[in-house]
Amino acid sequence: MSDLLQAFSDGSGSTVSTSVKLMLLLTVLSLAPSILILMTSFTRVVIVLSFVRTSLATQQMPPNQVIVGLALFLTFFIMAPTFQEVNKEALQPLFKEEITLDEAYDKASVPFKEFMSKHTRQSDLDLFLSYAGEEQPKSVQEVSLTTLVPAYTLSELKTAFQMGFMIFIPFLVIDMIVASVLMSMGMMMLPPVMISLPFKILLFVLVDGWYLVMKSLLQSF
Repeated sequence: MSDLLQAFSDGSGSTVSTSVKLMLLLTVLSLAPSILILMTSFTRVVIVLSFVRTSLATQQMPPNQVIVGLALFLTFFIMAPTFQEVNKEALQPLFKEEITLDEAYDKASVPFKEFMSKHTRQSDLDLFLSYAGEEQPKSVQEVSLTTLVPAYTLSELKTAFQMGFMIFIPFLVIDMIVASVLMSMGMMMLPPVMISLPFKILLFVLVDGWYLVMKSLLQSF
């Protein structure tokens, strides 16, 4: 990747033409979805919010657009310090032609590596290091992004599902209580979900569920 960036610069390695800037912008925009999903907090946030909707059994309420939009802006909020550091250390010097593309790539990867390493389990990182035949790094900056990103994503999936499980428990208890009451009353043909849904929504509203979910997500980072 660094060789490719170096190839974009001219012979002196100190000037960045407008065409190269445009090519860099188009490249970043094309990779933005993958970067957003796999190298930020977006994965954990959107999975947890999806678990909330599933546990409530409200079908498409809130809609997918609301969940993804909320996850997107919450990701921008959580990742703001990292994005600011990338802009300060890599993008602005690059656009001012103070550093080369190769140097900008190296500087931009540092904040992302620091963020991902804080939320990556050592066992997950060791899995990909052993598969790639790499030695145990002395610092996180020695780990390549091709190794760190999948390890981070795997850790995020584990964390998100753990949080989702804890969200499911109180609503599962309500479903079990409603089902038991209906069976004891002989109303076996009445779907328990139809009766338990208002109680689950009432419980979620009374405890200010969205606030608690947002608070838990923010504190988890």
